[in-house]
Order: sequence, then structure tokens, then C-alpha cells
Amino acid sequence: MSAVLDLYDRLRHAPDEETRARVIAEAFDLLESRYPHLDYLVTVRHLSETELKLTKEIEAVRGEVKATELKLTKEIEAVRGEVKATELKLTKEIEQVRADLTNGISPKRSRRFGPRWRLPLPRPARRF
Repeated sequence: MSAVLDLYDRLRHAPDEETRARVIAEAFDLLESRYPHLDYLVTVRHLSETELKLTKEIEAVRGEVKATELKLTKEIEAVRGEVKATELKLTKEIEQVRADLTNGISPKRSRRFGPRWRLPLPRPARRF
């Protein structure tokens, strides 16, 4: 006899409500022991809700990534501008130093005395 017919027969022949309740509890216990994964069954509705939640979270993260990317792009452009300004400033300073050096040393003086940073050569040893 199948389990369903056996349950029906036991319920029909139960003398009182307490016995019927025990028969039903035993049937549920038997069902849970045969199919332990029943507690974890997921319905299509649950899957749809979870999918919708995850889609919203993904879109939120994409928005955050996009905002961070734009912020970093702006910061990079600002740093590039600062580097360019510093480069121009240094170029002007180098040109100014070159001009000062060129104007500060006259051609006569540079030929006669040579550069100021030249060190004297060592003298050769004397022979006796």
C-alpha cells in the first residue's frame, strides 16, 4: 500500500483527535526524514525577489564606480596641470639662470681667467 493510502487509513481508523494528531506528526516526521532538503526549497518568487535585489545592488555599485572614475579623472587632470605649470616655471628659471650666467661673465674675463670652478692642476714632481 502506498504511504498516502496508509496515512488515510490510519487517520480514518483513529479513535480520537489525539491519535489523529500523532499520526499526522509521524507522517511529517517520515516526510522530513525522506526529504531533508525540503526546508531549503526555493520558489520562483523568492528567486525573482533575490534577482531584483542583486540587480539593484549591482547598479548601485556601477554608479559608485562611475563616480569614482570621474573623480579620479578630474584629479589626474588637475595633477597634470600642476606638473605642466611646474615644468613651465622651472623652464623659465633655467632660462633666467642661463641669461644671468651669460650676462654676468664677459667674454674677455672668461678667456683670460677661465671658468671659476676650474681647479688648478697638480705640479709635476721636481728632479734633483
